[in-house]
This record gives sequence, structure tokens and C-alpha cells, in this order.
Amino acid sequence: MRLYRTTTGAIVEHDGQTYLHQLDWDQVVNRSSLFRRLLEDLQQGLLKPSSLVGKKILAPIGRQELWAAGVTYIRSKVARMEESEQSGASRFYDLVYSADRPELFMKAAGWRVRASGEGLRIRKDSVWNVPEPELTLFICSGGTIEGYTIGNDMSSRSIEGENPLYLPQAKIFDGCASLGPCLLVPPHPINSSTEISISIFRDQKNVFSGSATVSQMKRGLTELAGWLTKELSFPDGVMLMTGTCIVPGDDFTLRSGDKISISITGIGSLENHIE
Repeated sequence: MRLYRTTTGAIVEHDGQTYLHQLDWDQVVNRSSLFRRLLEDLQQGLLKPSSLVGKKILAPIGRQELWAAGVTYIRSKVARMEESEQSGASRFYDLVYSADRPELFMKAAGWRVRASGEGLRIRKDSVWNVPEPELTLFICSGGTIEGYTIGNDMSSRSIEGENPLYLPQAKIFDGCASLGPCLLVPPHPINSSTEISISIFRDQKNVFSGSATVSQMKRGLTELAGWLTKELSFPDGVMLMTGTCIVPGDDFTLRSGDKISISITGIGSLENHIE
């Protein structure tokens, strides 16, 4: 089952049919056992036949905050140790990779998040910028994982590498993230064999491609959700990016006009360009 957030409301796609939900986005998604609840909504007449044709699809985030986890894959640990080597901070990424407590940080308010098809930005005061393809969780206010989407966690690596205390500036800026195209709400947790892939195109040429599977993640998804909600409440639920295993080489940086395509099995593709 897939949920699309549109300008006319939440559209539910199930068994090849699409329906407009009578509740608004935040009311629809922020429920435990969401797959079962949506089936009940269908049976109770809260879903009316509709279509996605002609609808503007928004990022699948309403009043929720977007958070992110870092250094959850070995490749991410290595990349961030490399970028921080000169500042002397590389050992901290090694430590957090092995620690019980994960790295978690606020990524963006919902209004800063772009939808599939929209433009993303790179900071003018950064010389090294990369996309980061990430499986993203929707966690309801009760703390359970209820859905999945695709995320692009844009990173200014030159700023973070200069000093790890600059992480908020490296991660949070206008147009710093995208989510979409939908929220996948499956009857069971997503499979660890789920593949995440990315391609970057410049002047219609593929300049970088990579893929990974969720099974390569060191930490579990429920583990990350548990740490995030341990001492934080989220009245409308929260979105959590779970980290990346796919990092372009140190000689690569994004440019204006580049196109980024991120796909995750069962969810679809998130397409963005750099403004």
C-alpha cells in the first residue's frame, strides 16, 4: 500500500486502485498498525475513489520533523573519517560506529523538504557537496515504524570536514533534503535485502552510480527508532533517514544542473536536480 501527499489530500494506492482519504495527511499517517488501519478505513467508507492524474505530488511529510542517523554503514564511517582527517576529528566517527548510542541529528523542518521532481540546493560557501541516498522511516507518535520512503540527505562535506561542530551548517539549509515519491505502508517490516541505488547525471551522462542493501547497515531500524524516541516526543510522528552506504569518491562534487535519481525496491524513484 502506498500513500501520496497531494495538494488535494492524501491519496491511497491499494491493489491497483487509488482513493482519496477523508482525513488530512497528518491524521492519516500518525497511527499505529497503519496498514491495518487503512484497510479498516477502506471498509468504513473513509476512502473515496480518486486518481493521481493531474495531481501535484508533494513530499510525504506534513507537520513532522525530519531527523537523520549517521555512520550506520561502514562506507559512511570511512568517508567521514577521510573528510575529517585534517581537523583531527576522524577518530570520533570510528568511535560512534562502534558505540551503543548512534549519531542522530535534526535534518530539516518539513517545509524545507523538497518533493520528487523539485530542485535541491548546494551551499554557496561549500566546495564539496554530495547527495546521500537513504531509506527513510516514518515513525508514529507511539514510537513504531509504520512506513518507508526514499530520502536524499544533501551534505556539505567540506564544511563538516573542517570541524565536526559545523555539522548543523553542513546538513541544514534551504533545499537540503528531498523525500518521496510516496510513503510505502507494507503489512510487514521491509526486507533486509531491499536495494538502494543512486545515479547522478551531468550533461546527460551518468557520472556516478552505486547500490547497497539494507542488510549492510550495522544498526537495526527498530534500534534507531528506539534511540530517537527514547527522550523525545513527536506529536505528529517523525521521519528518520537511516544513513547511507553509497558515497561518491573524494574527487566528486555536485554542480548546478546535475540530476539525481535514487531508487529503493518496492517504493519507487526519487528524482531531483540541483538548482
